[in-house]
Amino acid sequence: MILPCLNEAEALPAVLASMPRGCHPVVVDNGSTDATAEVARVCGARVVSEPRRGYGAAVHAGILAARGAFVAVLDADGSMDPAVLPDLLRPVAEGRADLVVGRRRVAERGVQPWHTRAGNAAVAWQLRRRGAPVHDIAAARVARRDELLGLDVRDRGFGYPLELLLRAARARWRIQEVDIAYRARAGGRSKVSGSVRGTVRAVRDMTRVVVRAR
Repeated sequence: MILPCLNEAEALPAVLASMPRGCHPVVVDNGSTDATAEVARVCGARVVSEPRRGYGAAVHAGILAARGAFVAVLDADGSMDPAVLPDLLRPVAEGRADLVVGRRRVAERGVQPWHTRAGNAAVAWQLRRRGAPVHDIAAARVARRDELLGLDVRDRGFGYPLELLLRAARARWRIQEVDIAYRARAGGRSKVSGSVRGTVRAVRDMTRVVVRAR
């Protein structure tokens, strides 16, 4: 389980305590200024440092560091329960899917601000037009490690999951969505949905990916 982190010391203990049995968490510290790395180590997680800022950079570093046949990626802010991992993993492990992604379903009022919902819907629509049968931007996902590296995803910013889905669709991967509960983050402030500026930056990165994919 790859957990890209930027200042998630407050949320990590609960997230790591919820890991399913047999899951090996890899916390990728993406230049945190709080105690993210120290907290992760105390909680028993393996810690990888990725000083180059960017969501995609952190995820890619985690994939390179992973040792298992399957890799999962999940936000480390507590908004999604790691207990969903078996549901995401099962179709891939059984050979029924090449990529399983979580479709976030709001479990609490006020979790997703309007600008986040609008940006997500616009990006998901672009993805469906290009052959990726999804309604969310794959905040949680599971695939085989070697096949994932074989897609050669290049984006190192917020556009990473979008490029991943586009490349997977082009490669005719079998993509499945699984509903997952989406809750308020456990602590701190989101780097994306916590502000209009963060959402605009994420949509900008993703739009660049779409433009390159034409």
